Amino acid sequence: MDLLSSATSFIRNANHLIALTGAGISKESNVPTFRGKDGLWRQYNAMDLATPQAFAQNPKLVWEWYTWRQNLISKCQPNPAHLTLAEWEKRGILKAVITQNVDGLHRQAGSGKVLEVHGDIWRVKCTACSYRTHLSEPAIGIPTCADCGANLRPDVVWFGESLPSTIMNEVFSQLEQADTIIVIGTSALIQPSASFPFIVKRAGGHVLEVNVEATPLTPIADVHLKEKAGVILPQLNTLLHEEA
Repeated sequence: MDLLSSATSFIRNANHLIALTGAGISKESNVPTFRGKDGLWRQYNAMDLATPQAFAQNPKLVWEWYTWRQNLISKCQPNPAHLTLAEWEKRGILKAVITQNVDGLHRQAGSGKVLEVHGDIWRVKCTACSYRTHLSEPAIGIPTCADCGANLRPDVVWFGESLPSTIMNEVFSQLEQADTIIVIGTSALIQPSASFPFIVKRAGGHVLEVNVEATPLTPIADVHLKEKAGVILPQLNTLLHEEA
C-alpha cells in the first residue's frame, strides 16, 4: 500500500481524528515564519518584541511590530490545506484542530473547533482588566481599553508566559480521546506542542506527519508524507471521497 493510501486508511478508520498544525501550513499562504533561514527571529530580537517586559517598556515599538505583522497576514488567504481541514470537520471526519499559529487562517477557512495554544494575533486584551475584543483590521497606534482606558496588548502568548489554561485543558481532553493525529507543518521542536503526538502514540494511537522535511516526530510516525500540505491534503480528500 502506498503512503497516500495508507494515510487515507488511517483517517477513514479513525474514531477520533485531530490535527496539530504549525508554521508550515501557513507558510504556504505566505505568512512569515519565525524560525528557519528566513525566519523573523533571524531579523528581530524576540526579547525586544515578544515579552511582557518589552511591552511595558515600549508598547509603541511592540505595537508597530504587531501592526506590521497584521498587515502582512491581512493579505494572506487560507490555502487548500486549511480548507480541507475545515471540510473534514464539517463532514465529521476531524474533531478538532490544535494550532501553534496565531494568524486566524483556520477560522477564516471555516474550521470551528480550533484550539489556538499560542493565541490569536487579531484578538487583543487589556493589561489592567478582563476586557477582550477582536480586531477586524490592523491596529493603529496603541489601542486602549473601552472599559478602563488602559493599554491593550495582542492576546498572544509571549516568551515567559504560560499557555492559556482553558485552552490547554481542552487540548489534553482532545489528546486523551484521539486515536489518530495528523501533524502538519510543525518542526516538532517547540514544547509543549511537540509532545502532543507522542501522547497519542503512547496511548496506542496513530501518528500521520505531513512535512517537507524530517522532524523529531518522523521516527514515530506511522506515515510521513514528505510534501506540502496544500498538495497532500486535497489528495487525501479525493481518496476519502472516492472511498466514501
